[in-house]
Amino acid sequence: MKSARQNKKPNKPVALRHLLHEGAEILSCLGVPISELTPRAAEKMIMAFLAVADVKKRGQWHVARLRTGKDTLKSRDVISYMNEHFCENISMGSYDDIRRKDLKLPVVAGIIVASANKPTAATNDPTRGFSLAPDYLGVIRSFGTSSWGKTLADFMSNKPSLDKTLKGIREIPKIPIRLPSGIVLDFSLGEHNQLQKAIIEEFLPRYGFGAEVLYVGDTAKKQLFKNEDLLSKLNFFALEHDELPDVVSYSSQKNWIYLIEAVHSSGPISPIRLLELQKLTSKCQAAIIYVTAFLDRDTFRKFAPDIAWESEVWIANAPDHMIHFNGDKFLGPYTLR
Repeated sequence: MKSARQNKKPNKPVALRHLLHEGAEILSCLGVPISELTPRAAEKMIMAFLAVADVKKRGQWHVARLRTGKDTLKSRDVISYMNEHFCENISMGSYDDIRRKDLKLPVVAGIIVASANKPTAATNDPTRGFSLAPDYLGVIRSFGTSSWGKTLADFMSNKPSLDKTLKGIREIPKIPIRLPSGIVLDFSLGEHNQLQKAIIEEFLPRYGFGAEVLYVGDTAKKQLFKNEDLLSKLNFFALEHDELPDVVSYSSQKNWIYLIEAVHSSGPISPIRLLELQKLTSKCQAAIIYVTAFLDRDTFRKFAPDIAWESEVWIANAPDHMIHFNGDKFLGPYTLR
């Protein structure tokens, strides 16, 4: 039976607390998601890591070493080390926690080798011994030296981070976009986001009368940017609503709000969509301009029958012109230039 005391967090001397802090920093910098653990689980993982590295004192990371043969630490050896050097009183009966919990993440991250003495041993073989992975030894030893930062950066540049891997974080190329206010955002790649970039950087400077972007979404992150304060002052509908357009902007000069749909494969301002937006904005204190934007004329042709009257169309590859679905509002002769 496991000792009840093992789950309690013993008081640690100041020097040991500093050592544990150093261990936490190293593991975190090496990509282990320490922040996702409870304080006690993180502490036990750090102590097990210190035991395998054979580091007992703060600032002594240059003595970290590899273990081979009989010198590798079995699960019970790790417990003995922790009890002896780190003020613990962990029951030997909890030896399986070392493999299943305390050293699981460092092993998965590749920082610690689980079978350094017996590479072909079965997972549940109690004679397997832990050691630091050889390729991690140099960077661990550099902690606390002037070369730590560069050594770590060079080392991790070619190593996948366990933290990012577990969170499914991908390094996706981005499309930089500058709002009229000067704020720079990064969209994920894709034609839909390229069109939103064109709306902000090409349409609004031409037709926005100094319009300020109040909201813009992203195919990978729906609410990429929003100005909640101004939206609230204009009595705009809640941004959590499923019927949000792709871009919302406001011209204080005209007191106009532009609701703009960026259409690549679906979603123009159709008669039904127009009615939905009119109902949602019925209490808004600014006049509403409804715009459907397309990348090119070919895409526009596909959706032209669906465009609502009393709305506007803008095509990105012909940015100096607009199509007005507005009946006789703009009827009249043009003066040839």
